[in-house]
Amino acid sequence: MAVRQGTHIRRETPAPTRSADESAFWSDVDRHVIRYGGSFSPEIIESASGSYVYTADGRALLDFTSGQMSAILGHSHPEIVATVTRQMATADHLFSGMLSRPVVDLSRRLAQTLPEPLEKVILLTTGGESNEAALRMAKLVTGGHEVVSFSRSWHGMTQGAVAATYSSGRRGYGPVAPGNFALPTPDAFHPTFTHPDGSLDWQRQLDMGFDMVDAQSTGALAAAIVEPILSSGGIIDLPQGYLAALKRKCEERGMLLIVDEAQTGLCRTGDWYAFERDGIVPDILTLSKTLGAGLPLAAMITSPEIERAAHERGFLFFTTHVSDPLVAAVGNTVLDILERDSMAEQVARSGDRLRTGLTDIASRHAVVGDVRGRGLLQGIELVTPEDAGGSAVATGRDALGAAITERCLELGLHMNVVQLPGMGGIFRIAPPLNASDAELDLGLAILDQAIGDAAANTGDRPA
Repeated sequence: MAVRQGTHIRRETPAPTRSADESAFWSDVDRHVIRYGGSFSPEIIESASGSYVYTADGRALLDFTSGQMSAILGHSHPEIVATVTRQMATADHLFSGMLSRPVVDLSRRLAQTLPEPLEKVILLTTGGESNEAALRMAKLVTGGHEVVSFSRSWHGMTQGAVAATYSSGRRGYGPVAPGNFALPTPDAFHPTFTHPDGSLDWQRQLDMGFDMVDAQSTGALAAAIVEPILSSGGIIDLPQGYLAALKRKCEERGMLLIVDEAQTGLCRTGDWYAFERDGIVPDILTLSKTLGAGLPLAAMITSPEIERAAHERGFLFFTTHVSDPLVAAVGNTVLDILERDSMAEQVARSGDRLRTGLTDIASRHAVVGDVRGRGLLQGIELVTPEDAGGSAVATGRDALGAAITERCLELGLHMNVVQLPGMGGIFRIAPPLNASDAELDLGLAILDQAIGDAAANTGDRPA
């Protein structure tokens, strides 16, 4: 499948003047809405269905981000809508100490999708919350408090999760939880340790990283927490074999390995779980975004042995919405659809189509330096003359990335550029898992035109 260069997507019309209602909307935004990171899209979204979101002025935007990387079955999936409607009329929220059938059913069914001994489940709301629970459990069970995570990690905004997050948001908030150490991110496109052929020597990098961890540790190492594909960190797919080597490092030090599959879990990469490729089983697995298909549902999953030790030490993680039946029922419907539609196999095929299209775009646009990722979580990285020294920080890339994002939106495609300083030239591409071939092809064609238009307008040429 090839994307035709210069494909004209749509005839544009001058931007309409804002109505009084729209002006009032944005006035309310300016006056009342706290800015919480990045900038707001300039469109008012009125509705969403399938792979599209619809704006107040009637435009359809193809959503290549699945909302916040979460609406894996598209927006307003009819089976999800039916489940929410039914469950809201039955039991939506209960006292945290009460259990319902949807919660126990989902716990059992999640365990059945996983290798042994991952079979003990707690259902929560967000990725940050599930990672917080995992870190608390690891610290309690091991007796340590020190945590290792990647230098470009993102694990959430709660205390323990944000302390293990290095990609952004550390400055200006005072001390984080003590005992957090950064491990070098194995970025094959910007390798810091190389083989003679220039390729990334990730094993030597990992060894050096743990030499540094050991030098700083007070002997209280508790856990390493990692994403199999760093998403906010720039769609960095861990080299095959890395997770297995990391698990050995953890076992040698009495640490637990926590794998954060907020974005990669439940068929997103073409496997049910991204860690499966390395043939390892994490000590603790966390899920979130993909589990609720757009609703706030997360899970932490571990072994009976670890759960028993935590319980005996008084593990406490009461939250307002732990074990809520409404979202648990949605999670069951998500599993129904993924299993019925053989979604892992479907995503593997769609992912090949997406990769072919992105590779074709890269072959014709010199500003596209790299294509990476798995399944329907892929990314491209731009290169500009400012990158000549190999630096991962380039203001030229940020400007070009912003221009491409804006042009995509004008042409009817919502794309997500990494919203971190110096990384605005990296796009995260995550369509719904059930996006059609026609929708993938349309998105690729729009991206192709947007890159060409933006590069021509900014005068960017390869170094």
